[in-house]
Amino acid sequence: MKSIVAASLISAATAFAPASQVARSETKLNMWGEPSKKDGETEMSKALPFAPKPKLLDGTMAGDVGFDPFGFAGADKQSLAYMREAEIKHSRLAMLAAVGWPLAELFDKPIADAAGLPSLLTKSGESPSLLNGGLDKIDIAYWVAVISLAGIVELENGKAKEEKGKDYQLGDCNFDPLGFYPSDKAGQMAMQTKEIKHGRIAMMAILGFAAQEAIYGIPVVQETPFFFSPIF
Repeated sequence: MKSIVAASLISAATAFAPASQVARSETKLNMWGEPSKKDGETEMSKALPFAPKPKLLDGTMAGDVGFDPFGFAGADKQSLAYMREAEIKHSRLAMLAAVGWPLAELFDKPIADAAGLPSLLTKSGESPSLLNGGLDKIDIAYWVAVISLAGIVELENGKAKEEKGKDYQLGDCNFDPLGFYPSDKAGQMAMQTKEIKHGRIAMMAILGFAAQEAIYGIPVVQETPFFFSPIF
């Protein structure tokens, strides 16, 4: 059952440390950030038309629509790149977890019963998490495997940075076995935009799963069955 619950637990197991130590300026909370100027006038954010566009968010990054109301991007490009890479990695974890969480609640118990193994879900049928509990049921070997996998990914990420130099793209871990990543610049930007948008939605979804189950004590697949049951 470890394989079924794996994706839903990855985000709780590791948040991925940065591959290399990067000197970053201190990030200070600053409502709307430092505004950008164009032709002497303040440019307005696409996401928040009533607020000035932060200076660092010039639209060159995928998914950038000038939304950084608290100035988390930092004060320079180096800090911005660091935060974007963290966002990409957390987005990927969240996308895995958003799939793994409900799949575990749907199929863990039936498969465990068929195999004669104990279910790893909570007593109410929820996926194990910090808020739901149940993490004590997970074998230590699983956590070792997760941490090892995270280390391998980080090593590959560092290797990609060294090998590709100026051609390195944020979040590149030398992993594209199916060749989904386009070779042209326009296609690459489109693919990066899709990934970051789906990742942001997944991060909100996982937050929703955790909060909903913590408040109501009901598996998310039962709370909103129309999302997880066949329509026929």
